Amino acid sequence: MEEKKAEIIVSCTNDGVRHKVEAGTTLAEISKKWCSKVKVAKDGTSLPVLVALVDHNVNNLGYRIYEPHTVEFLTYASPEGRACYIHSLVLVLQKAVSEIFPDKVLVVEHSLPSGIYCEVVEIEKAEDGRNRPYFIKDDEIEALKARMQELIAADLPFVRKRVPAEEAIAIFEEHHQIDKARLIRSLGQYSVILYDLEGWSDTFHGPLLLSTGMLSKFELIPFSHGLCLQPPVFGKADKVMPQKRQSKIATALEDYAAWCGVVGIKGVGSLNTAIAKGYATPVINLAESLHERKYAAIADMIYQRRGQVKFVFIAGPSSSGKTSSSLRIALQCKVLGLNPKVIELDNYFVDRDKTPLDEDGEKDYESLYAMDLEYLNKQLNELCEGKEVEVPRFDFKTGCRAATGTKLKLEENDILIMEGIHALNPEMTSAVDSSRIFRVYVSALTSLNLDENNNISTSDNRLLRRMVRDNRVRGVDPESTIMRWPSVRRGEVRNIFPFQENADVIFNSALIFELPMLKYYAEPLLRRIAPSSPAYPEAARMLRFLSYITALSPAEIATIPPTSIMREFIGGQTL
Repeated sequence: MEEKKAEIIVSCTNDGVRHKVEAGTTLAEISKKWCSKVKVAKDGTSLPVLVALVDHNVNNLGYRIYEPHTVEFLTYASPEGRACYIHSLVLVLQKAVSEIFPDKVLVVEHSLPSGIYCEVVEIEKAEDGRNRPYFIKDDEIEALKARMQELIAADLPFVRKRVPAEEAIAIFEEHHQIDKARLIRSLGQYSVILYDLEGWSDTFHGPLLLSTGMLSKFELIPFSHGLCLQPPVFGKADKVMPQKRQSKIATALEDYAAWCGVVGIKGVGSLNTAIAKGYATPVINLAESLHERKYAAIADMIYQRRGQVKFVFIAGPSSSGKTSSSLRIALQCKVLGLNPKVIELDNYFVDRDKTPLDEDGEKDYESLYAMDLEYLNKQLNELCEGKEVEVPRFDFKTGCRAATGTKLKLEENDILIMEGIHALNPEMTSAVDSSRIFRVYVSALTSLNLDENNNISTSDNRLLRRMVRDNRVRGVDPESTIMRWPSVRRGEVRNIFPFQENADVIFNSALIFELPMLKYYAEPLLRRIAPSSPAYPEAARMLRFLSYITALSPAEIATIPPTSIMREFIGGQTL
């Protein structure tokens, strides 16, 4: 008589029920029986389950249950589900490239507003050591897309396996993924987790889906001399991300990647090696010198339009370094003989009882119409006409604008610098002659990748900055920062990103040494978050990501100049 398997209690947070399952049951089997779809919207819309949190740790549906756990099934509407979906999609694209272009390599370069920018590159490097791009043709992109669709239709498994590090390095070198091999070697690991699809193996920093058949939607379109891989819109499964005008952002990312290649830092592996060899301080000095040149170039552009431009508007997402950039640009303008003055756009809020409401009936302080646009435009036009105005001050305690008695008049060489989330939205200054305004977009557009197929998210970079700064300056714990971040991101998507291409110039505030620096500060903060916390999955993901990076030492951090953007987050700034 066959012995009955032990029963395990699984607490499913999706339905609030404690289910009994046999030991060894997979998450896929549990999901199929009790929770194959999850409601993701108030209108009742539901999506299929992709992965699950097991005691707040992300696992694919092949995970087997042998002891009691709390399980939450996730869809594409969750950050964890979306990340696993995109990683799985990238492996399918890699497999297609390996078949159609066996003498070339796929490199995932960076994120775009419409998806992920990828290049197919030649195996042989250029003389300067950088990837030699292959200018892929439209019909070849169509062939890749067709092969991906075949692999998805076949519902092939993504096979997870752990292999010795040297075996993984040999695989990557055979695939001509030199950055990946260099990264694994720099970490000194004994073993590596690979995911295999029909004989093509690779690493991904997090789990993949169970099989290719779970990839419901994607698109592959030409972009620059490569291609853009478009996953579904976040929270949906039947519609890909729309194409958006993004040439300025793409150019800024490409310029930064080219600069990294010129200085010999082609990925985190080579950055780790440079730090291990004691080259951190020269790398810091070089990166800071690049920033100084960029600030000077922006000031030159403003100076060339002196007499016409009277206002410099600066916008950017959270923790992009807008405050430091405003001060650095102002200093460079002073060098040229201009006289910059600063007014905070927050002083032009409407009184709190006039603040518009959002879809939930709550006051929407980030709405464009939370600002007194008529009053702002009136004062800007008066300043353009040479008139004197009284600078307002918004009293956040009373919720009303208060008189200050402070007068402002713009003389011949004066310029007014204003920073705010709506600074690039033309509707904010619709009554002002646009030729009088110079717009700057600031963001940490890092294009330094972990390896050939794992790019570093600019959002992750900014989250680490904010976590370190808010804990130091405001006493905000890292758990709170993580839990607030989705709301911050929604505001950026609505109020900032749609207008970034309106900028006259884009300043990339990313610094090549900042992730090793941020690791020193952020890693201890992330480790404080308990496994029972709802912020734990994100903290675990960030810790996993940081584990690939070699931290700077306190002595190396001390060499970061006091005028650096990084000092805005770690302290010690003298601007």
